[in-house]
Amino acid sequence: MSTNDSKGEAVIERPFDTPIDRRAIPPAAVETVWEAEDGHRLRRIDWPGNEAAPRGSILFLPGRGDNYEKYLESLEEWHRAGWKVTAADWRGQAGSGRLGSDEYTGHIDDFGTWVDDLAHLWSDWRSETPGPHILSAHSMGGHLVMRAVVEKKVDPDAVFFSAPMLGMAGPPLPLSILHAVAGMMTMVGDPTRQAWKWSEKPGALPEGRANLLTHDPDRYADEQWWRDHRPELVMGPASWGWVERAYASWRELEAPGVMENVRTPVLIVSTSSDKLVSHAANVRAASRLPNGELVEFGEEAHHEILREVDAVRNRAMAAVAEFLDRVAPRRES
Repeated sequence: MSTNDSKGEAVIERPFDTPIDRRAIPPAAVETVWEAEDGHRLRRIDWPGNEAAPRGSILFLPGRGDNYEKYLESLEEWHRAGWKVTAADWRGQAGSGRLGSDEYTGHIDDFGTWVDDLAHLWSDWRSETPGPHILSAHSMGGHLVMRAVVEKKVDPDAVFFSAPMLGMAGPPLPLSILHAVAGMMTMVGDPTRQAWKWSEKPGALPEGRANLLTHDPDRYADEQWWRDHRPELVMGPASWGWVERAYASWRELEAPGVMENVRTPVLIVSTSSDKLVSHAANVRAASRLPNGELVEFGEEAHHEILREVDAVRNRAMAAVAEFLDRVAPRRES
């Protein structure tokens, strides 16, 4: 779109220079639903990208209890950089239903269900979008993407993660013992019951939770704003069934040779101050992956690195851009 200046010359308007409103769906984005192979309906959001000369395509998946609304800022920035961008819910959370016995608890029968959903979405999405094709995810989403990659159910040109859950933070006990305890908890009670205490007020974010996620109070407040305006996004703790299946899936990733056989370039952005996922597991994964790279933060960053203060977030976003330019350059048309 163009207008004329005072001299009558055309002036190109640059809407992408405008600030990003984190509390609104960007004008270029379209929200729809897609169906998994069994017919389960899940939300997705798509940005078209530059049709004349697309940079490529990014598929982003959020973490446990997350929703894509929390990442609109990053998704919009990648779109403005020329990428076609898609994000989607995981089955059973955000606006895509629930799988437990109530409307708030996060439950799953097996992480393989999510991996299969991703494989189905990936197949359809890849056939509809220009390459290079990039997979990205945060936290639990990173775990599931890694599972899909090592199982060869997806074939991205590159992968980048924000604080991936390649292991969980918790007691310094052997993984086999942690898994056994979680398994016992699923047998002595309802496996769909909550594994930890939630806020005293359902729908409200627990007190002190911000200290686990981000140093940026405004970005943190965005989540409650979206919960207030879209109540279907509200989710509380995971179930004991989820915890047990998470440990089982973690053990699969720890198996010798699993990550060592992945040839895809993978960037892991992680922070040593993370209290939710295992930074040590992320560091270990970066060394196990033949083409793995690590960008490491310290006490300046909490778990949600892409929703941190500008000094941290800008460094992470720049690292992602440099990584993609290097390992997945624009394809010649």
